[in-house]
Amino acid sequence: MSKAVLITGCSSGIGHCAAHYLHQQGFQVIASARKAEDVVRLKEEGLEAVLLDLADENSIEAGLAQALQLTGGRLYGLFNNGAYGQPGALEDLPTAALREQFNTNLFGTHHLTRLVLPPMLAANEGRIIQNSSVLGLVAMQFRGAYNATKFALEGYTDTLRLELAGTGVHVSLLEPGPIETRFRANARDAFLRHIDPEQSRHRQGYRQTLARLQKPGPSSRYSLPPESCLAPVLHALTSPRPKTRYPVTRATLMMSWLRRLLSDRALDRLMLKAGG
Repeated sequence: MSKAVLITGCSSGIGHCAAHYLHQQGFQVIASARKAEDVVRLKEEGLEAVLLDLADENSIEAGLAQALQLTGGRLYGLFNNGAYGQPGALEDLPTAALREQFNTNLFGTHHLTRLVLPPMLAANEGRIIQNSSVLGLVAMQFRGAYNATKFALEGYTDTLRLELAGTGVHVSLLEPGPIETRFRANARDAFLRHIDPEQSRHRQGYRQTLARLQKPGPSSRYSLPPESCLAPVLHALTSPRPKTRYPVTRATLMMSWLRRLLSDRALDRLMLKAGG
């Protein structure tokens, strides 16, 4: 009997890629997305799929219930992949926008994780993979909301790992750097929804931010395709001793080392030079 894995945020990018890859590897994949049209498309692509919006607890509960119906009540793996980025300087960010960012990137993830733990604990086995970011390791200007959620997710996951020790349920962090996905396009939409760049003292920096978000092609010379995350995800699901962290891209590897080696002031200078 194939092991069942639920993946959030499968409309594009890492989640979409992982859903098809794990399906090919023999897992029973339940792909989820927050828009009905994306669920229909995923089904047309040959995947089992459910509607699940991480910003809505009722949607999370309904989506998981439907997923468990498809798997006969079993769930071996959860890949908490769904998230988005809200750009903007913290001083310009409405509290409602920060709340929206946390609702999707952390609170929704927490709600879903709590719900999947009982069947995993009952089975004495399970794997939870949290999609974090290099921005859960280091901060960058105009990414404060996203930074805050990913820093929080890192601490949340470290705590969860300690609390699940000895249960058979393993928890891992995936830490991608720049990956070629729709992330920038979604971030641009969030930026324009909540920030008035011309009324801010950061308007020049915002022009650079919008140019970066609208630029076609890779966002960085270190960018990798979403397929670069597949081997770490598979290892986290199948290894008898999964890693606690899986850094992906040179940017993440470099920043994880620099965070340890540099003083806060030196790291600040480096990140300011990296741009807005």
